[in-house]
Amino acid sequence: MKRLFINKGISLVETLIVVTIVSFLVLAIGSFQRNILFFAGFLEDSISGAQDARAVLRTMACEIRTASPSNLGTYPVATASPQTFTFYSDIDDDGLKERVRYFLDGVDLKKGIVKPSGNPLMYDPASETVVAVLVHNVRNDAQNIFDYYDTNYDGTTDPLPEPIDIISARLVKITIIIDADPNRAPSAKTFTSQVSMRNLKDNL
Repeated sequence: MKRLFINKGISLVETLIVVTIVSFLVLAIGSFQRNILFFAGFLEDSISGAQDARAVLRTMACEIRTASPSNLGTYPVATASPQTFTFYSDIDDDGLKERVRYFLDGVDLKKGIVKPSGNPLMYDPASETVVAVLVHNVRNDAQNIFDYYDTNYDGTTDPLPEPIDIISARLVKITIIIDADPNRAPSAKTFTSQVSMRNLKDNL
């Protein structure tokens, strides 16, 4: 007895359905992988920014704490504003007081240094060397980076009003808010430090 073999081929409709399903799966997996890679990179940037901020705050605190009169005898604090702080300190232990300027440039916190030179010594602002960006993605907006307090500061008093009376400033509060992308999670991180200028210290 003969056996009858019927070859049921795959129809065009079935082929199209399979191709469509596979395409959707490939797109979904690709999108998922892309999102994971993007989030991983974003998280790495966020962690790196936080580490930079902590390290910078430690350095700033150390340098501001030792602010002292310049080699010309000028006052330890040169300028004080919400986004810029300029002072004199021997940051490299060479016996000369550098003019140190911390300032916000766009969303980058930078540091400028002027070393005294010449005979007699002088501080030439044109010779300022701007160190590479210290902290990226600073989003302080309405929040001051620098707030200044006088000798009456007790932890709750208001900062000195603008324009800042540099002669009255005794303590500097530093606030850095970092957010790699304000439109995406994770949310902004805030880092703060309070520094008393010990060479100007009264009763703090």
